[in-house]
Parts: sequence; C-alpha cells; structure tokens
Amino acid sequence: MAGMTIDDPATLASVAEMFARYEQALGSNDIAALDAFFWDSPQTVRYGVGEALYGIMAIRAFRQARAGGSPPRTLAHQAITTFGEDFAITNTEFHRTGEARRGRQSQVWVRFADVGWRIVAAHVSLAAETS
Repeated sequence: MAGMTIDDPATLASVAEMFARYEQALGSNDIAALDAFFWDSPQTVRYGVGEALYGIMAIRAFRQARAGGSPPRTLAHQAITTFGEDFAITNTEFHRTGEARRGRQSQVWVRFADVGWRIVAAHVSLAAETS
C-alpha cells in the first residue's frame, strides 16, 4: 500500500457527508434517494437482517415493498476508513427505537468518475447475545 493515502481528510469528509445523507434518506424513507446511493449494477449486494439481495433490482424491490421504511434508530460508534481517494468503508452500530439489541451496519463505498460515491456492498445485522 505504499503511496496510498489512508484517511485523507478531504476524502473522509466527502464520505462522511454521503453517509449522513444516506442516514437522512433512510430515516425519512426517501426511496428515490436511497436508490441513488447504491451502485446501479447487478453486482451490488445488500445483506439485511432478514434478506440477502443480489443486484440493484433486488435492492430496489425490497425498498419499494418495505412498508414504512426502516425502523427509527440512533447511531453509535461510527467508523469511516478511506483508502486512496475513491474507496471507503463505513461501519456503525445502531439501536432501533424500542429494541434492546444493538445493530451493526457496514457499507463499502466506491467513487465512480461518472456518478460519484456509491455503495457497492452493504451488510446490516442485529447482534446476538453471544457469538
């Protein structure tokens, strides 16, 4: 990784802004905006608490069928790491309103020359009592 800048401040700020915008869209169930955050590709993957979605069409269908959108939540322990100027990983823990278990979310972001930052892979899970 010689020569690659890890956690360049400008790149970190750019990804943090995108992550915040994604959270806002998730909280307001803005399906069009949520759609736009994901890479428009059959190679995009999203693993949810109860679903495994392969390709943007499956992700779109899930969002459109989800009545009321994502349950309300608060975030904790957000971590963003960037590798160079065009690749980033975000991780956060969350607590859904009214639930004791904590959740975890990971996203892989890539900056494409033609469309900017997009999520190419995501994973959402709820923590178990033990591993």
